[in-house]
Amino acid sequence: MKVLLKVYSVYGLIVFALIFIVLLPAFLLAMFIKPFEKWAAPLNHIWARVFFFFLFLNSTKVVYEGKLDAKQTYLFCSNHFSYLDIPTIGLINHNFKFIGKSSLKKVPLWGYMYGKLHILVNRESLKSRYSSLLLAREAIKEGFSIVFFPEGGINSPNPPQMARFKEGSFRLAVEEQIPIVPITIPFNHIILPGDGPLTIQPGMVKMKVHNPIWPKDNSDDAIKALKGQVNTILQEELNKENLKSD
Repeated sequence: MKVLLKVYSVYGLIVFALIFIVLLPAFLLAMFIKPFEKWAAPLNHIWARVFFFFLFLNSTKVVYEGKLDAKQTYLFCSNHFSYLDIPTIGLINHNFKFIGKSSLKKVPLWGYMYGKLHILVNRESLKSRYSSLLLAREAIKEGFSIVFFPEGGINSPNPPQMARFKEGSFRLAVEEQIPIVPITIPFNHIILPGDGPLTIQPGMVKMKVHNPIWPKDNSDDAIKALKGQVNTILQEELNKENLKSD
């Protein structure tokens, strides 16, 4: 069984890479020609859809509490337990940029593309964190939504219990007065654990896109309230889904 899972995992990586190579010419246009930059999100969506289509041992289910407004700028805030979370969020057909760890740029070719089209941050550096928020504000003004992982990466020692939330995304939502959309991804830590070898297990890749939450005002209390509300929504949904699967 372990050998078969290894073969399946290698197959998944090959599929992921081949789709990227096929889409690379379009990604190059998005990287280097500013008017084509908004191609990146649709390309990511195509990439995610095709990738999961060929992962024949894994099915996908995306549940929306309500319809997203294609013209609205959002902050998407998701729990983060697995490297599979990034392509999973790509299943949302919306114009967004990710904020991700600066270490991702070390991935050959893909990391370069990610760094050009999205926002990288070194969370150990105050200067880098500040710079990433400035870049996020600029992207918002250009009409992009932003995807944050409020735990600051794959940091939870005990999924589905989340790690402590960082404040940056919630402060940005309050200062810019744009809604946060909580996203629950309940099973990816079982399918592809974030703390071990890249071995993909068969299973359901499920994602719930919750209703947007608007900041009440622009005070520090509003930041704390928004952070607490999103944390509660995500953790309760994670607990409920994982309890059902036990």
